[in-house]
Amino acid sequence: MKRAYKIFPAIALMLASAVTASAKQYTSEVWQPDLGNGKYKNPVINADYSDPDVVRVGDDYYMTSSSFCDIPGLPVLHSKDLVNWEIIGYAIAEMPEYAQSAPDPSHGNHVWAPSIRYHNGEFYIYYGDPDLGIFMTKTKDPAGPWEPLVHVYKAKGVIDTCPFWDEDGKAYIAHGYAGSRAGVKSILGMIEMTPDGTQTIGQDRVIYDGHIENETIEGAKMYKRGDWYYIFSPAGGVATGWQEVLRSKSPWGPYEVRNVMDQGTTDINGPHQGAWIDTPDGKEDWFIHFQDKGPYGRVVHLQPMAWNSDGWPVIGVDPDGDGRGEPVKEYRKPNVGGTYAKNNPVESDEFDSVELGKQWQWKGNPNALWYFADANNSQLRLFSQKTTDSGRLYDSSNLLLQKFPAENFTATAKVEFVPRVNNGKIMPGERAGLVIAGYNLGAIQLVSREDGIYLSEVESLKSNKGGKETETASLKLDENKPLYLRVNVKMTGKKKPTQKEDYKCEAVFSYSFDGKKFINFGKPLQVTEGHWIGAKVGLFCVRDWESNDSGWLNVDWFRITK
Repeated sequence: MKRAYKIFPAIALMLASAVTASAKQYTSEVWQPDLGNGKYKNPVINADYSDPDVVRVGDDYYMTSSSFCDIPGLPVLHSKDLVNWEIIGYAIAEMPEYAQSAPDPSHGNHVWAPSIRYHNGEFYIYYGDPDLGIFMTKTKDPAGPWEPLVHVYKAKGVIDTCPFWDEDGKAYIAHGYAGSRAGVKSILGMIEMTPDGTQTIGQDRVIYDGHIENETIEGAKMYKRGDWYYIFSPAGGVATGWQEVLRSKSPWGPYEVRNVMDQGTTDINGPHQGAWIDTPDGKEDWFIHFQDKGPYGRVVHLQPMAWNSDGWPVIGVDPDGDGRGEPVKEYRKPNVGGTYAKNNPVESDEFDSVELGKQWQWKGNPNALWYFADANNSQLRLFSQKTTDSGRLYDSSNLLLQKFPAENFTATAKVEFVPRVNNGKIMPGERAGLVIAGYNLGAIQLVSREDGIYLSEVESLKSNKGGKETETASLKLDENKPLYLRVNVKMTGKKKPTQKEDYKCEAVFSYSFDGKKFINFGKPLQVTEGHWIGAKVGLFCVRDWESNDSGWLNVDWFRITK
């Protein structure tokens, strides 16, 4: 027996059919992990799906990851082979007030390091909010809808939560601690919960102290194999750490510990925090984890995994046979009993639906008045909104963003800016366009001013530390007509980076009147990560005044290309 939860093939088959019927195959132009020859290359998702966790149900794999303050939150992805993934939905459509610890945009807060499990015919996701405690949601259909969040445990500093249902009917939550809130870190905790998973029982207890040999241990993922309880936990820091495994004959310990994967001789830094899964026939074991790539965020890797005769796992390959693996860059695909077409998380959007594409997220709970998905005209209309008194885009929650999909890519949007007109005159103070959002933020935008419409570039450096937004280029347009706005993102760091600080990234904005000849505009932006996340790219439409009506930005399409 490899899991303490059971798989129900009939239910899994039904769910897989539903997912397949509702999904559309998408092949990325900028990153393809499936090499088409029976092998894959890492990362399998070259985008910021931080702290990934995966569960297998029958022949299907489901992944979730941290979403922090971005909404919709808790993305749910599906795969048949662990290499080709697609976004099928989100577990949080809107963050309820009782699960908010700060107003939007609450950069870096809310949803930290979730775990997804399947128990008694239902999917469960648990996550820790560093300020509020443990939350849970569940569903029978992983594509959604998911039930309202349940506040399972009220606490400060409890993060990285993982539920576990034992064979004797008891249930537990393994977790880490955020030193910034708890006042102590480098320890793991355990707390019992009711079998229905809705509330905790008794007191939280520390089950492992990693201060001496595994500083900053966190990200607990709990499993059972035979008579042993295993907790897979990363240590050593997000960008500089390694993967530990703890084991005990009791959920409460005492736990033995072993390092089962580190960077080794590779340039894959911080290879840790993820999920142990197996193939449907139970003959192969694999491990999903992330690598921190600075401005690109925490990208998803897939590693082979094997169990030694002494009952300890080894993740990756172990060239020197010391029981400690290192990551692979290229490897044979998992033998899942079938071959599946290339399929990647969606990036481009033609806006031909009444729903926003699943790749998009806002920086907080969206307002119905922010946008109109105009499927009849195959376009998205963003209404200008004042969501911040500071006027900085960094402080605005009505930014429509998606993750960087690769180290090098181009994002282009065909847009038309329609500012508000009052008494026959354009009202100044509205702006809309294309944005790169990290701690360093930059945008190419159309702006309404007293004397007409301008094309403008703005940047805000170290926005998280109060950096002001300044205009770096401006051009008055002779006429207001549809434009093509573009940003080219390129990695400019070392050819073989070894730490996240070695990943340097530059964004160059440009525009075109015909969609063919693009003219570089302004100065390059040195892209940086955001708060616990990679930089994002997307669209916006804002204003600096209150009114009974607004102008808007029509977006014909948004495309990610090489």
